[in-house]
Amino acid sequence: MSFWDKIQKDLKENFQEGIDIFKEGSSALTKKVEELTSGGKKKYQEFNLNMKVQEEFAKLGGEVYDLINAHEKNPLGNRKVVALIKNINKLEKQITKLETIDAGTAEKKSPATKTTVKKKTTVKKKTAAKKKTVVKTKTAAAKKAAVKKKSAAKKKTAAPKDPSAETSPEVKES
Repeated sequence: MSFWDKIQKDLKENFQEGIDIFKEGSSALTKKVEELTSGGKKKYQEFNLNMKVQEEFAKLGGEVYDLINAHEKNPLGNRKVVALIKNINKLEKQITKLETIDAGTAEKKSPATKTTVKKKTTVKKKTAAKKKTVVKTKTAAAKKAAVKKKSAAKKKTAAPKDPSAETSPEVKES
């Protein structure tokens, strides 16, 4: 087998491996998108049911208020009030059913995936914290050096101009 044939064979194998990896990744991505979409739909349904419950409570409150203002002795005996309470109970059951379905799908998710993501995030945070610490240390050291230089410069300018008080390197040698 010639060198060129070997290169072509290796390229084909590597290309096929790349395609296989891409297919695996795309199928995993598709599954995740489907999970998120179904989860979003469930949340939307739950939101709509909560809004309906809120409307029913408002109607119930208004109806009871009207009955009390009309000096009704037992507002709970009114057909409209009883019907509204039954509606609210039905909606509450539907919401509970959706919440249990959500809880069931949350338990099915693999904990290994969650752990891996958390570990990667933790490592990144620690690395970033170390970098910040190093940068702060260098900055603090640079500030200390700058302060020392400034104080030394101030001492030179603040020293008296009396020539007898100053000592120079030439004077020390003689």
